[in-house]
Amino acid sequence: MKSITIKGSERESVGKAATRTIRNAGMVPCVLYGGDQPVHFNAEEIAFKNLVYTPNVHTVVIELPGASYNAILQDIQFHPVSDKILHIDFYQLHDDKEITMDVPVKITGTSPGVLGGGVLRVNQRKLKVRALPANLPDFVEANISELEMGNKLYITKLVQDNFKLLQPDNTVVAQVRISRAAMKAAQEAAKAAKAPAKGKKK
Repeated sequence: MKSITIKGSERESVGKAATRTIRNAGMVPCVLYGGDQPVHFNAEEIAFKNLVYTPNVHTVVIELPGASYNAILQDIQFHPVSDKILHIDFYQLHDDKEITMDVPVKITGTSPGVLGGGVLRVNQRKLKVRALPANLPDFVEANISELEMGNKLYITKLVQDNFKLLQPDNTVVAQVRISRAAMKAAQEAAKAAKAPAKGKKK
């Protein structure tokens, strides 16, 4: 999985007044969990643009004076009106410990059902994956090349390479629905087949 670097500075004061001062200075208060003890730090709000405002997922390298940590974003709080980032929680990664993340689904291939007039519906935009940090994928590939009209692609059909998908086996990732136009054409064809030929004697 791709990684981005966040440079920050550790903070000692964690009260409301100190937090308000940090936000007023254009910084975001953060906490890193998963180590021996929580690490409180802050970083410039612009540093989180490529981490938060993207459909992709990344691991994070948190660089603080004298220390560096590998982590993932665990929780984020936004202001209810301005949507400014108020607070972010990170979780520290350890090479020998599996981690669970929501990873985007990438649709690949061409569905015969879609070519025949069907409509593709993606039921799962993200899937929950569990793996060692080194094996976390950038995305989970969902190949729709065998989906005929009316078919469904179940999670059991997806390739799990050094990671485990945590959804139930009956989870539908994508499906090809019959479009209104295709349904109407099928109904008209059925009516035409039942109707007696013109000029045919009874």
